[in-house]
Amino acid sequence: MNVLERFDGGKRLLAGSIAAALVGLIATAIGFAFEAHEALFSYLVAIAYWLGMAVGALILLASMHASSAKWPVVVRRMLEKMSTACIVFVPLFIPVLAGMKYLFVWVSRPSNLSEETLAALEHKHAYLNVPFFIVRSAIYFAIWAAVAYLLSAWSTRQDTTRDAWLTRKQRRLAAYALPFLGLSITFAAFDWLMSLQPTWFSTIFGVYYFAGGFVGAVALLTLITVLARGPNLYGSLVSADHYQNLGNFLFAFVIFWAYIAFSQFMLIWIADLPEEIPWYLVRAAGKWEPLGIALAIGHFLLPFFILLFRSVKRNRRALGLVAAWVLIFHYLDVYWIIMPALHPASPAPHWTQASAFIGVGGAALAFTVWMLRGGYTIPVGDPYLQLSLQFRQP
Repeated sequence: MNVLERFDGGKRLLAGSIAAALVGLIATAIGFAFEAHEALFSYLVAIAYWLGMAVGALILLASMHASSAKWPVVVRRMLEKMSTACIVFVPLFIPVLAGMKYLFVWVSRPSNLSEETLAALEHKHAYLNVPFFIVRSAIYFAIWAAVAYLLSAWSTRQDTTRDAWLTRKQRRLAAYALPFLGLSITFAAFDWLMSLQPTWFSTIFGVYYFAGGFVGAVALLTLITVLARGPNLYGSLVSADHYQNLGNFLFAFVIFWAYIAFSQFMLIWIADLPEEIPWYLVRAAGKWEPLGIALAIGHFLLPFFILLFRSVKRNRRALGLVAAWVLIFHYLDVYWIIMPALHPASPAPHWTQASAFIGVGGAALAFTVWMLRGGYTIPVGDPYLQLSLQFRQP
């Protein structure tokens, strides 16, 4: 029995998102005409933030399928549509490829580079070169788009066919895809973010970026679920027990992010190698230091202690506020990773950071709403939907 009808709302949200995307992207393009480096770094921050959460949502979705989890079926459709936003990032990533010489010193090789740095770049040229970079980026997007599209398409088809075999297909694909999803997001972090300072390296950096995107995806799913109240929206079917589990996920992966962040810092600090410490010397001292301290407090300590309380996780509004807080600090974390490559002396806020955030985020939101319209906001054909709706905490 269908508990909701097809969703035909969201017209204003769709129109507003498209308008925001156009205004934000056009403004960022204008900014590029005057200050190319500022605009492109701002754009890369926005891409890393929004795309990281889309891929994080895809990995969360695949993990739920691979583990045969039944309780999250009621929130799974939103995860599917969040994941398919990976598709819209294919055209959105083109400006990054077109502006590589403004972002990556291994492309432009400015004249003030030391001989030691030039020698290191020459040594890495087999990997860090433009054609291979583009090919690798295409592979990452192909993996994400294909897996996200198939999981969403099969789930949507099941709404009408009620074919239980489609559930098995989704679970099988998710299990096989997870290693490729993990490797692709890791190497994407190496290519797009770590190579901004190509003489620095950290084998754990890919996991650090994934951890941030994953906790951001959980926070975004939680916030959307809290706000999804209205005709034929799934939020009215989500119980306090579901919210508690979402809060448990948020709590667990806030800890995971902090663990990975501390592990990377600790290993580099203990080793004290000249190839590794410059990255932290910039970010953990001087005018960047307050932001690093704010991340430790705002991205870990405060959410950690607040989410210890069961009453907070079962309260829809309180949990939504915590999720919004985590999303703000996730953006600051991405900013802290990327922008010191352009401004090592101190943070330098620029208006293109707001325009790029709105432009890229608006495009992703518009695509997600467009994918959601005309269908059900829950997987009504999933054989485990009733078990999910009846879920109670043990």
